[in-house]
Amino acid sequence: MAVEQIEHADDHMQECIDNCLEAAQVCEWCADACVDEGEEMARCIRLCRDVADIASLHARFMARNSSYHAELGELCADLCEECAEECEGHDHDHCQACAEILPNCVESCREMASS
Repeated sequence: MAVEQIEHADDHMQECIDNCLEAAQVCEWCADACVDEGEEMARCIRLCRDVADIASLHARFMARNSSYHAELGELCADLCEECAEECEGHDHDHCQACAEILPNCVESCREMASS
Protein backbone atom coordinates (compact mmCIF):
# COMPACT_ATOMS: atom_id res chain seq x y z
CA MET A 1 0.00 0.00 0.00
CA ALA A 2 1.28 3.44 -0.90
CA VAL A 3 2.05 6.01 1.73
CA GLU A 4 -1.33 7.28 2.84
CA GLN A 5 -0.02 10.59 4.14
CA ILE A 6 0.47 12.09 0.67
CA GLU A 7 -1.71 15.16 1.10
CA HIS A 8 -2.72 15.66 -2.53
CA ALA A 9 -3.55 12.00 -3.17
CA ASP A 10 -7.21 11.06 -2.86
CA ASP A 11 -8.36 7.43 -2.62
CA HIS A 12 -8.33 7.00 -6.41
CA MET A 13 -4.77 8.23 -6.72
CA GLN A 14 -3.64 6.06 -3.81
CA GLU A 15 -5.22 3.04 -5.48
CA CYS A 16 -3.55 3.89 -8.78
CA ILE A 17 -0.15 4.26 -7.11
CA ASP A 18 -0.62 0.85 -5.48
CA ASN A 19 -1.76 -0.74 -8.75
CA CYS A 20 1.18 0.73 -10.65
CA LEU A 21 3.69 -0.53 -8.11
CA GLU A 22 2.10 -3.99 -8.16
CA ALA A 23 2.18 -4.00 -11.97
CA ALA A 24 5.86 -3.05 -11.94
CA GLN A 25 6.66 -5.86 -9.52
CA VAL A 26 4.79 -8.59 -11.39
CA CYS A 27 6.22 -7.47 -14.73
CA GLU A 28 9.79 -7.50 -13.40
CA TRP A 29 9.20 -11.06 -12.17
CA CYS A 30 7.60 -12.11 -15.45
CA ALA A 31 10.33 -10.60 -17.63
CA ASP A 32 13.03 -12.28 -15.59
CA ALA A 33 11.26 -15.65 -15.66
CA CYS A 34 10.59 -15.39 -19.41
CA VAL A 35 14.31 -15.19 -20.11
CA ASP A 36 14.51 -18.91 -19.29
CA GLU A 37 11.52 -19.77 -21.51
CA GLY A 38 13.24 -19.23 -24.87
CA GLU A 39 13.38 -16.81 -27.77
CA GLU A 40 9.64 -16.98 -28.44
CA MET A 41 9.15 -14.92 -25.26
CA ALA A 42 11.07 -11.86 -26.53
CA ARG A 43 7.94 -9.72 -27.06
CA CYS A 44 6.62 -10.62 -23.61
CA ILE A 45 9.94 -9.70 -22.02
CA ARG A 46 10.08 -6.36 -23.81
CA LEU A 47 6.50 -5.43 -22.92
CA CYS A 48 6.94 -6.46 -19.28
CA ARG A 49 10.12 -4.41 -18.99
CA ASP A 50 8.35 -1.41 -20.53
CA VAL A 51 5.41 -1.77 -18.13
CA ALA A 52 7.73 -2.07 -15.13
CA ASP A 53 9.47 1.16 -16.09
CA ILE A 54 6.38 3.18 -17.05
CA ALA A 55 4.24 1.97 -14.14
CA SER A 56 6.89 2.79 -11.55
CA LEU A 57 7.48 6.18 -13.21
CA HIS A 58 3.74 6.89 -13.21
CA ALA A 59 3.55 6.06 -9.49
CA ARG A 60 6.42 8.49 -8.83
CA PHE A 61 4.77 11.22 -10.94
CA MET A 62 1.56 10.86 -8.95
CA ALA A 63 3.41 10.88 -5.62
CA ARG A 64 5.06 14.19 -6.48
CA ASN A 65 1.86 15.58 -8.02
CA SER A 66 3.46 16.14 -11.42
CA SER A 67 1.31 18.05 -13.86
CA TYR A 68 2.20 15.35 -16.42
CA HIS A 69 0.86 12.35 -14.53
CA ALA A 70 -2.39 12.24 -16.52
CA GLU A 71 -0.59 11.94 -19.85
CA LEU A 72 1.72 9.30 -18.43
CA GLY A 73 -1.31 7.49 -16.98
CA GLU A 74 -2.82 7.08 -20.44
CA LEU A 75 0.44 5.66 -21.79
CA CYS A 76 0.73 3.34 -18.80
CA ALA A 77 -2.83 2.07 -19.32
CA ASP A 78 -2.24 1.41 -23.02
CA LEU A 79 1.00 -0.41 -22.36
CA CYS A 80 -0.47 -2.50 -19.52
CA GLU A 81 -3.36 -3.47 -21.76
CA GLU A 82 -1.04 -4.62 -24.54
CA CYS A 83 1.17 -6.51 -22.11
CA ALA A 84 -1.80 -8.24 -20.48
CA GLU A 85 -3.01 -9.41 -23.89
CA GLU A 86 0.45 -10.77 -24.69
CA CYS A 87 0.75 -12.53 -21.35
CA GLU A 88 -2.71 -14.11 -21.68
CA GLY A 89 -1.36 -16.08 -24.63
CA HIS A 90 1.27 -17.88 -22.55
CA ASP A 91 0.65 -20.71 -20.09
CA HIS A 92 3.46 -19.83 -17.70
CA ASP A 93 2.43 -18.92 -14.15
CA HIS A 94 4.32 -15.65 -14.28
CA CYS A 95 2.55 -14.63 -17.50
CA GLN A 96 -0.84 -15.57 -16.11
CA ALA A 97 -0.10 -13.49 -13.00
CA CYS A 98 0.58 -10.48 -15.25
CA ALA A 99 -2.59 -11.09 -17.23
CA GLU A 100 -4.54 -11.14 -13.97
CA ILE A 101 -2.96 -8.11 -12.27
CA LEU A 102 -2.45 -5.67 -15.14
CA PRO A 103 -6.16 -4.94 -15.83
CA ASN A 104 -6.38 -3.31 -12.37
CA CYS A 105 -3.59 -0.95 -13.39
CA VAL A 106 -5.28 -0.26 -16.73
CA GLU A 107 -8.53 0.71 -15.03
CA SER A 108 -7.02 2.96 -12.36
CA CYS A 109 -4.60 4.64 -14.79
CA ARG A 110 -7.43 5.41 -17.22
CA GLU A 111 -9.40 6.90 -14.34
CA MET A 112 -6.42 9.05 -13.32
CA ALA A 113 -5.84 10.12 -16.92
CA SER A 114 -9.42 11.29 -17.28
CA SER A 115 -9.61 13.16 -13.98
